[in-house]
Amino acid sequence: MIAYTPLLVLFPLAGFLFLGLAGPRLRNEKLIGIIGSGMVGLSFALALGILMQMLGSAPEERKAVVELFPWISSFTGTMGSFSVSVAYQIDQLSILMTLIVTGVGFLIHVYSIGYMHGDRGFWRFFSYLNLFIFAMLNLVLADNFLLMFLGWEGVGLCSYLLIGFWYEKKFTGDAAKKAFVVNRIGDFGFILAMLLIFVTFGSLRFDTVFAAASILSPGRTVMVWITLLLFLGATGKSAQIPLYVWLPDAMAGPTPVSALIHAATMVTAGVYMIARCSLLYALAPVSLEVVASVGAATAVFAATIGLVQNDIKKVLAYSTISQLGYMFLAMGVAAFGAGIFHLMTHAFFKALLFLGSGAVIHAMHEEQDIQKMGGLKKHLPVTYWTFVVGAVAIAGIPPFAGFFSKDEILWKAFSSDFGSWVLWLLGALGAVMTAFYMGRLVFLTFEGKERFGHDLHPHEAPKTMTVPLMILAVLSAVGGFLGVPKSLLGSNAIEHWLEPIFDPANHKLLITEHDIVWSEYVLMAVSVAIAAGGIYVAWVMYLKRTGMADRLAARFSRIHRVLLNKYYVDEIYDASVVNPIVTISDEYLWKGVDTTIIDGSINGSARGIGAIGSALRRIQTGVAQSYAVVFVGGIVLVVGWLLLQSH
Repeated sequence: MIAYTPLLVLFPLAGFLFLGLAGPRLRNEKLIGIIGSGMVGLSFALALGILMQMLGSAPEERKAVVELFPWISSFTGTMGSFSVSVAYQIDQLSILMTLIVTGVGFLIHVYSIGYMHGDRGFWRFFSYLNLFIFAMLNLVLADNFLLMFLGWEGVGLCSYLLIGFWYEKKFTGDAAKKAFVVNRIGDFGFILAMLLIFVTFGSLRFDTVFAAASILSPGRTVMVWITLLLFLGATGKSAQIPLYVWLPDAMAGPTPVSALIHAATMVTAGVYMIARCSLLYALAPVSLEVVASVGAATAVFAATIGLVQNDIKKVLAYSTISQLGYMFLAMGVAAFGAGIFHLMTHAFFKALLFLGSGAVIHAMHEEQDIQKMGGLKKHLPVTYWTFVVGAVAIAGIPPFAGFFSKDEILWKAFSSDFGSWVLWLLGALGAVMTAFYMGRLVFLTFEGKERFGHDLHPHEAPKTMTVPLMILAVLSAVGGFLGVPKSLLGSNAIEHWLEPIFDPANHKLLITEHDIVWSEYVLMAVSVAIAAGGIYVAWVMYLKRTGMADRLAARFSRIHRVLLNKYYVDEIYDASVVNPIVTISDEYLWKGVDTTIIDGSINGSARGIGAIGSALRRIQTGVAQSYAVVFVGGIVLVVGWLLLQSH
C-alpha cells in the first residue's frame, strides 16, 4: 500500500482538474458534490489502508520515501550540486496528519453539498476545496523543505481563493487580500530559513538535514536563526502573535471554508512544520523558549477577545487562535507529541463547531450575531446537541477529547524541563476563559428566550449537513481516548506512536520521563474544576441572572470596549504600517517618482522631440525654388569654409 502513496495527493488533484474543466458544463450539483467529496474520500480510504499496513509492520519498517520524479537538479558552484525531487515520505507523523486532513476534509466536503446548494459557483467551490486538500497533502507528505514550501504556498493561495469566494462582496475580497499579504510576511521567514538550511547542510531533504543535525551540539547561532525564521513562517500560517490578524477576517468566506482552514488545513501547517523540525529546535533551546512564550501569550490574548465577541464565527475564530497557542506552548516545552495530539482533537471539535455554526447561520438566514438568536434548541435539536458536544470538548471536560489533549499540555507546561509554573498559569487562565466563552456561545445561541423576529422560521439542516455533524460529535467525544495519560493507563497511544519521530529531539534535549506524582492528579483536578467553573459562571451570567453581563459591561466599560474592539490591533497596524505605506506609495512613489519623474521625463522628451520635429518640418515647404536657395546657400558656406581653411 505504501507504494501507492502518491495517489493520496493525485486523487484530489484529479478532482480539482476535472471540476475545473468540466464543472461549468455540469448542471447536477449532486454529481459535482459526489466527485469532489469522492476524490478526498478515496485519499482517506487509501490512508487508512497504509495505516493498517504500518500497524502490521515493525516500528523500524514504518517509514518509506516514494519518489515520483526528479524536480530540480543544478550545479551551484562552491556550494556543490543542488537537487530535489517530488518525493513523498510516509512515517508515523505524516500518516496521522494525512488521516486528519483527508478524514475531516471529506466530512467538510459532504457538508458543503447541502450548505452551498443553489450557489452559482457550486462547481468552482468544490474545485477549490479539492485543490486545498491537494496543497495540504503536499505539505504534510513532502520529504524535503522545498516541496513542503510548495504546499505551504498552495494552501495560502487556496485560502485566498476561498475566503474571497464571493468576490462580488468587497469585504470578502479585502479579507482574502489581508490573509494573503499577512502570510507573505511569515513566508519570507520560511524562505530565508530554507536558504540557511541549504547553506548549512548542503541539502533540503529532511533525512539529509536531520542526519547532519543529529551530530551537532545545541546552542549554535545558525540553528537559532534557522528555527526562529521557521517560527516566523509558522506565526503567519498558524495565526500567532503578531501575525494572527488575518484569521478572524477569514470568516468572510463560506462557513465550510472556515472549518477547513481552522480544523484540517492552513492553520495546522505551522504546528506540523515545527513538529517535523523538532530536532532542529532541540539544537536551539532559546527558540523553544520563544515558541512557548509566544504560544502561551497568544492562548491568553485571543481568549480575552473571545469573551465578548458577538459574531458566532468570530468567537470560534479567536478560539482557534487560542487553541493554536496551546499547540505552540506544547512544542515550546518539548512536548511535541502532546502538541500533535491536541492538533488532532482540535480538528474534530473545531470542525464540528464551525459546521454547527454554519447550520445555525443557514437556519437564521445568514444572521451571525448571537445577540439576535436564543431559543434555537427546540428548532435545531441535532445541531444543538452536536454543538454542545464540541463546546464541552474544547472546554476540557472529561471524558471528551479536549480534556485529554489540553490537560496533557498543561501538565507538560508545568513538569517539563522547559516548562514553568508561569506557563502553566497562563495555560490555565486560557482554559477557564475558553470554558466561559464557549458556555456563553451555547447559552446565547440555543438557550433562553428567542431574540429573533417572528418572520424567521429556523429549521434543521438537511442530512448532508447533519450527518457530518454527528460523526464529528462522536470523534469529539471519544477521540481523546487515543491519548489517555500514562498516569491513568500506563501508556499514551498517540505519544507511543509518534516516539520514533521525536526521539532524536528528546535525546538531544536530554529529556527524561518523570515518575507519576500526586501533583499530576492535583493539576488534572484543577483543570477540570476551572473548566466547570467557567461554564458555571457563563450559565449564571447569561441564563440565571440575564442582566448581569450588561451591568458588568457598563461598570467596566473601558475594558469591555477594548476587548470588543480587539485591543485596536488592526487600527494600530493600519496607522503604523498600512496607512504610511499607502501614503508613501500614493504621494511619493506614484505622484512623485512615477508621475513626476518617470512620466515627466518621458513626456518631456516626447515634447522636446515634437518641438524639434515641428521646427524641421518647416524646411519641407514643397517649393523647388526654396530648396534651390538652400542648396546654393550650402555650397556657399562650404566654399567659404574651405577658403578660410586655406588661409
